[in-house]
Amino acid sequence: MDKLRIHPFLQESRRLSGPRLKATGNSLIPLIKQFDTAMALLLKFIFFTLWVLLQACGHQPVAAPSPVSVTAEGQAPIVNNNKARARQQALQDAIRQASLQGSVTLKSETSVSDNSVQSDRFTLRTAASVSASKVIDEWEDNAIYHVRAAVTLSASDLCTPQFRKRIIATAFPLVQPGHLSSAESTDISSGMPREIMYALAESGAFIGINHTRVSLYAQPELAPNLDENAPVTVSGVMKVAADEGGQLVLSGVIRDLQIESTDYVRGSGVTAWVKSVAREVWAKRNIVIDIYVHDGFTGALLTQRRYTGAVSGDVWIPASYSVGSEGFRDTATGAELSRIMAQADVDIGKALSCYPFAARIIKIDQDNVFIDAGAEENIQVGDKFEVYADVGAELNPDGNRQFIGADKQVAGVLTVNAIKPRYAIGTMESPPFRLGIRAGDWVRPW
Repeated sequence: MDKLRIHPFLQESRRLSGPRLKATGNSLIPLIKQFDTAMALLLKFIFFTLWVLLQACGHQPVAAPSPVSVTAEGQAPIVNNNKARARQQALQDAIRQASLQGSVTLKSETSVSDNSVQSDRFTLRTAASVSASKVIDEWEDNAIYHVRAAVTLSASDLCTPQFRKRIIATAFPLVQPGHLSSAESTDISSGMPREIMYALAESGAFIGINHTRVSLYAQPELAPNLDENAPVTVSGVMKVAADEGGQLVLSGVIRDLQIESTDYVRGSGVTAWVKSVAREVWAKRNIVIDIYVHDGFTGALLTQRRYTGAVSGDVWIPASYSVGSEGFRDTATGAELSRIMAQADVDIGKALSCYPFAARIIKIDQDNVFIDAGAEENIQVGDKFEVYADVGAELNPDGNRQFIGADKQVAGVLTVNAIKPRYAIGTMESPPFRLGIRAGDWVRPW
């Protein structure tokens, strides 16, 4: 069979197209490589963007749980016809029941020996804090007082106080006065409590009273005890609170503010002398400060914390600098003391946020009862307060050296009907003289 004969035109086309295709293929190789590089960069960019988004989502701050309002009922027996006391106990029971409706942690522990249970214990703890409560209904039934309350629960440890508490700032004496040189600021002892008080007042939960010209501690090394011979004496705290019209008393002591010695420690001659001179411009200073807050009504120590630090360099505080000033904060010691004051402000605010408000009865005029708290403390017309009156002798177990206070119990309920900036006026369900109420007694929120 004869071979197929190809048209001369097609043969010429095949001959010419071979080199052209090869040339075209060679020219496309760089383009393909550029395309591959671009796609690789694009994929890297996409993966990097996805990684950033995932990281952002993973570290997104979690919003704090919103407060939850729970309605609960509590009850308590009415003893000796003291309805005010029964109402208080019933409200506490309602708050306790409401707290149990929040997040609860149950911890159990069982001990087994010789195939028998030796002990079986469990602990019930609520994870929610009570930030507010309001009585919505109350009644008596067969000598039992019932209270239904709306209780606000929060997962936070902080409460939202309804009333502002008055806190009195007293001086922080130095245990060793020689730790501050005569060329340094004399404002440390009074300036530190003053600035802490100002910061607490700025939070809106406190009213500050500056009493930093006075120190509670004649012997600072014994603090928080006020007297060497009477280690539990609290009358000094209570007296300051009564005289200045405050509920809380802030105090403290500066235990260490020492700069390392400039004396020759080792050696003699020029080398030791140079070291001593160098310490006058570059030194180290240790800081130890104890801070306390007492209840001015009972003298109880509510919070006690120690703050420590150390600084080096130019550690001196010039005499012209006052605590809180820009120049004070620019010094090494001033910056560290400012940090301690800021931390103390946070710690005290947290420790006392849930502590109940209290005020004093300052005057009784027939049926009108005057208390030393008013518009400044956020008191409003219609607010109710339990009145705590003396029901027994003063607690004075060792003469006048260890006066603790007087036994006070709920005697009635005061309803506010008039508000002034610094005081409020209210009436009670019975004449005050019949309830044994007098000036100096206390009131707490109903």
